[in-house]
Parts: sequence; structure tokens; C-alpha cells
Amino acid sequence: MSLLQVRDVTRRFGGLVAVDDVSFDVHEGQIKAIIGPNGAGKTTLFNVVTAFDRPDGGTVTFDGVDLTGSRPHRIVSSGIARTFQNTQLFDEMTARENVMAGAHAVTKAGFLATALRLPWTVREEREVAKEAGRLIRLVGLDEWEDVPAADMPHGLRRLLEIARALASRPRMLLLDEPAAGLNTAETTALGEALYRIRDEGATIVIVEHDMGLVMEVSDEIVVLDQGRKIAEGPPRLIQKDPSVIAAYLGEEDVDEL
Repeated sequence: MSLLQVRDVTRRFGGLVAVDDVSFDVHEGQIKAIIGPNGAGKTTLFNVVTAFDRPDGGTVTFDGVDLTGSRPHRIVSSGIARTFQNTQLFDEMTARENVMAGAHAVTKAGFLATALRLPWTVREEREVAKEAGRLIRLVGLDEWEDVPAADMPHGLRRLLEIARALASRPRMLLLDEPAAGLNTAETTALGEALYRIRDEGATIVIVEHDMGLVMEVSDEIVVLDQGRKIAEGPPRLIQKDPSVIAAYLGEEDVDEL
């Protein structure tokens, strides 16, 4: 059975149909990409899946549980984490502190217990700090652990946001344009990090414009155009699909796709 099932999801904004009757599955252990031209409905679909937006029709099911219309905190507690197009870090905190902050959804200590420094909260904090260090190494930020987020280059900030999302121990990680603004070396580092994250057991869904990265890391790809799904399958088939070629490049060759 698939881990994530999206069935007939539709989202309208007035007379605009941003997502139009879209269905697909994501199986455990996959890296699945959602691509499409600008305005295709990719981020809106992400927002529906993660409950930042409500669908006008259709359902979202995760691990057999219907999450349609849930609130974002329930999505996180169910085992789904996401990043956003614009990084949302605590600039004054170090990389390690940012990742530790991402663990709040799975820690037990409340404000009062933490303030009182009860022995079990101290132990929990040490465990969270240790796990934060491991996640920072996982995404390749070893040398930046004690550096404030504000002092980190753009590409590394994106990797840090992924590490922070992983701190909630998700079974599925949704990444919205993680390669936006990255140079070639940073994009390569991102791809390597995605493989390591997948190999540790997380399922990944990625919305991305960098077709080189998408074709390299994806097991399957969903293609949207004007809100509708026009193709789905492994990268090699997607590259040759006539409807995908038309959506991106008219009738031209699609070697750069």
C-alpha cells in the first residue's frame, strides 16, 4: 500500500482552478518529484497536502489515515514535515539551535518543566542536541554547527532548513524548491544529502524547477500543467512524453528537461 494517497484533489481561487482533479501515490522509500511550468499548481498542491490550504474536493490519506482538512500541527504529528520556498530560520540562533528547535513537536518537556531544569528535561535536551548534531552531519553542515544562521550562505541555509525539518522525525519529507538559488556545487551537495536522507528511511516528495536535480534523484515524477496532472512515471519516460515536451518547450527537443 502507498504511504501517501492523493485522490481527485481540486483547489479553486475564485474562478481560477489552481489544482484540478489531481491524483497520485507515493510509496515508502521513494523520492518523488512534482514538476511543471510556473503557475502549474505545484506549491498549492503541497499546501493542500500539508494542510496549509483546504481542498475544494478530493482527499489526502497518509499511512491509511484521512488527513483531508486537518490542521498543520496534526500533519506534523502524523509524520509529515515540509520546507518552504523561502527559508524560515531563526537567524540569531546557531545551526545546531535551529535544528533543536525543530524537535519541539516530538519532545515531552513543556515550558515549566524546562524552566525548572528537572533532571529528565536535562537528559532530553542532551539527547535533542546530540540528534541535532547527527542531522547537521547528515546534510553536510559539520563545519557550520555553531555558526549563527544569519552568517550562513544561502545554499547552506536551505540544507539547514532540511535538517530542522528532519528533527521532527518525519516518515515523509516534502521539499518546496530546495535548489532555488543554489549554485552547481550546492545543488550537488543537496542531491547527495537527499540520497542519505532516503537511505535513513525517509520518503521524500520534492517540488523543483532544477530538472538536472529532478532527473538525477527521482524514482518517479508527477508533471502538472495548468493545475492538471499530464504525466506520471520514471524520469526516462517523462523526458520523452509528448505532453510534457509540449508543456515545457512547445514541440522542441526536451534534452534540457
